[in-house]
Amino acid sequence: MTEVHRPPLTADERTQLTGWLDLQRSFVRMKCVGLSEEDAHRKVLPTSPLMTMAGLVAHLRWNEYAWFQLNLIGVPDTGQTPWTEGGHPDAEMFVDDVPLAQLLDEYDAECARSNETIAPLPLDVVEQGPYAAEGEAASLRYVLCHMIEETARHVGHLDIIREILDGRTGYERMEDPA
Repeated sequence: MTEVHRPPLTADERTQLTGWLDLQRSFVRMKCVGLSEEDAHRKVLPTSPLMTMAGLVAHLRWNEYAWFQLNLIGVPDTGQTPWTEGGHPDAEMFVDDVPLAQLLDEYDAECARSNETIAPLPLDVVEQGPYAAEGEAASLRYVLCHMIEETARHVGHLDIIREILDGRTGYERMEDPA
């Protein structure tokens, strides 16, 4: 069974923000425990066919990259992102041929890189990426709050899709059947 670790009740602001984000991140893998490849890529929402378990994991991975690497510290986009000029706005979710285990490992690695990136930065540092040039720079504090919201919202989607797929719900009860 996967354990849930909330941040300490009286921790400082950074510990609270990163703790809540890490908690939500941990639920992503937890929601995918025991899924078959077929179910991980199954399209269960006719009006949102890209919203699969695998598609959401890929989306979250690229959101980590976009917010912390591209936007916050201004890493140049060297063409490795799935988005292209004039391309599909949700191109990162086209992952029918990518194994779920690979997507989860890439997500975990990107989360670790995000944490390494922000560790030395003060919460009031602002974005250096393309949005900063447009006068829309957000602070690291804002980015962390947004990523908590973004990740938690999609964990809710994962929870609903998982329930549709096989009836499994909750957090503490997501034991690996293997």
